Amino acid sequence: MNKFHGNLPSNFSHNIVILNLNGNLLEGLLPKSLSHCKYLQILNLGSNRLEDRFPDWLQTLQDLKVLVLRDNRFHGPIANLKMKHLFPSLVIFDISGNNFSGFLPKAYLQNYEAMKNVTQVGGDSSFGYIHSPCALSAGCTDSVTVTTKGIELELVRIPIFFVSIDLSRNKFEGEIPNGIGELHALKGLNLSHNRLVGHIPQSMGNLTNLESLDLSSNMLTGVIPAELTKLGFLEVLNLSNNHLVGEIPQGPQFNTFSNDSFEGNSGLCGLPLSKKCGPEQHSPPSTNNIWSEEKFEFGWKPVAIGYGCGFVIGIGLGYLVFLIGKPRWLVMIFGGQPKRRVNRRRDRVRRTNGSTRMVQMS
Repeated sequence: MNKFHGNLPSNFSHNIVILNLNGNLLEGLLPKSLSHCKYLQILNLGSNRLEDRFPDWLQTLQDLKVLVLRDNRFHGPIANLKMKHLFPSLVIFDISGNNFSGFLPKAYLQNYEAMKNVTQVGGDSSFGYIHSPCALSAGCTDSVTVTTKGIELELVRIPIFFVSIDLSRNKFEGEIPNGIGELHALKGLNLSHNRLVGHIPQSMGNLTNLESLDLSSNMLTGVIPAELTKLGFLEVLNLSNNHLVGEIPQGPQFNTFSNDSFEGNSGLCGLPLSKKCGPEQHSPPSTNNIWSEEKFEFGWKPVAIGYGCGFVIGIGLGYLVFLIGKPRWLVMIFGGQPKRRVNRRRDRVRRTNGSTRMVQMS
């Protein structure tokens, strides 16, 4: 937290244990001489202007517990190295806020041995913090700034059980690997603001120590796995702005989450959202209505259209009946007079009158 600028020195003492240059104006590349610092436990280079590719050569550091490269200008893909043990002691991995791209590095999400075993985290330390020279000195700090539970938090000392992965605010693609469910000691996972696709792995239900999960602002699809309701310590959940569908699972922890956790997923329904699941609910029909929708199994719109068409056709037929005077009985019911019958009577009267005149003349 100073204003140091320029490049990092090319050489560091091989005995260095903590290197904290967070919050400066440092630029350039990371010197590979850091890989010779065999005792390095904490490397914090966050919030600088470093511009380089991911330093995969750091994986040889067997004691490295904290790697923070957040908010720099790192770029490019992270290779999925085919190694059995990557960063065997790592418990905090934060590369958020860079320009990393390519497929999500599966090897860096499922091969951390220290994150798999809860009892292994912190070793035999009885101080409650990561075992380092700072744990024994009141005037020393190994502080690190992390984003957890939706807030930015500065840890003046790093608790031994604080296990976190933050790959947010990059350009990662691909699917979340199922193997992430093996990191049983994980407490915070943030993969938000990337370009991730596919389903949320059901294996995440095995992360029983997870307290914060942020998968927001991606392109995830499918349903929310019911297995996530097993996460009894989950305090913060953010699945907003994805393409998730289906009913939101219900459970002790899920019932505490607000709308903000699920907004931006038009296919989701159920509590806490106001959108209900299943077919649209209608008010029950009146028992006196013989034309109820339930009885005839169609809605009011087709009925209204049918009545309207029938009315128009009926008026037209009625007009035609009165115009031609047939059927005669129907015309007489409504007070009409059949036209042809009237004409015949007039013809008979005329003929009778004509015959009478002829008789008189004769």
